[in-house]
Amino acid sequence: MGKVSLEGIEFHAYHGVFKEETKLGNRFTVDIHVNTDFKKAMLEDSLKNTVDYGKLYNIAKSHMLEPVKLLEHLAHLMIQDILKVYPDLHSISIIIKKHNPALGGVVNYSVVTVNYPEDYA
Repeated sequence: MGKVSLEGIEFHAYHGVFKEETKLGNRFTVDIHVNTDFKKAMLEDSLKNTVDYGKLYNIAKSHMLEPVKLLEHLAHLMIQDILKVYPDLHSISIIIKKHNPALGGVVNYSVVTVNYPEDYA
């Protein structure tokens, strides 16, 4: 078992509950971690035997382009699409950070983490 990760993927997107968030947008950072069996990839040096992180990036990017209200929902949508491409993954963790959320004070990030399969039990 091994882990394939993308960390610090940055986007400007329009997710949020408040009108200002959907109009002005905000900066977001996404981390994706997947646990998979990549022993065959280690031995054979073939991308077909592991998770292609280019595909993970494209899944994240496609969902960042479609505004939603809640980051929890956004992470769920990403997980569902990752599982469509890689149904045999042991686990997936999506971490989404909204930079400088408008809360009336200094806050670096609001952060949501959704873990598959734990959060789906």
